[in-house]
Amino acid sequence: MVNILLCGCGGKMGAAVRGFVGQREDCRVAAGVDPRGGELGFPVYGSIGEVQEAADVVVDFSHPSALEGILGFCRARPGTAAVLCTTGYSPEQAGAVKAAARELPVFYSRNMSLGINLLMELARQAERVLGPGFDVEIVEAHHNQKIDAPSGTALMLADAVSQARGGAMKYTYDRHSQRKKRDPREIGLHSVRGGTIVGEHQVIFAGDHEVITLSHSAQSKELFAAGAVNAAVFMAGRGPGLYDMADLVQAG
Repeated sequence: MVNILLCGCGGKMGAAVRGFVGQREDCRVAAGVDPRGGELGFPVYGSIGEVQEAADVVVDFSHPSALEGILGFCRARPGTAAVLCTTGYSPEQAGAVKAAARELPVFYSRNMSLGINLLMELARQAERVLGPGFDVEIVEAHHNQKIDAPSGTALMLADAVSQARGGAMKYTYDRHSQRKKRDPREIGLHSVRGGTIVGEHQVIFAGDHEVITLSHSAQSKELFAAGAVNAAVFMAGRGPGLYDMADLVQAG
């Protein structure tokens, strides 16, 4: 039985994770962290520093500001893995995640959907086949409560395309103040925020007289919860290192 410490347990994604864990017999939520508290059928603490229960894995769907405390919690309890599902980390925080993985088992993906990770591989392959003769634009849409823009997933897709071209691409987030032709080496990233859109991503390859569009549409937050719980069970007992969805898929 894998014991999970769920950070952000009272939020929408926390609720989705709780529901998915409730359908399984190989894991349970041993405790949760949420500043708002709540009665959720397990101990809920205002901060991770207050947690008394042992945990095999910390699953985080809270806020980037919680990262330092989560990594500290895992360091203080050798063998405890971290599954980081929060988006919006700064470059410094992303560096801290990589550094922590030298001593801790850390699973980090900016999107926990298997479909999105397939889209990333397809975008990589499309860039290899189509090459610099095609301009690349990425459009993402999310609900009106999402704070970060562009989404972590959009950046993940852009990174995949850039890597396929040898890291020669630069990212352009806004063109309203520019009065110049598009640089063929850039990737345009565009954000839409509205209503209750769960998550939509398009990778557009625009060439001479033809356009190829790869897309993914998330219909429910439950798919991200399923990915997070699968990652938690996968990470239990793992050694130090930085893991992601590719590792989970290969192990499957």
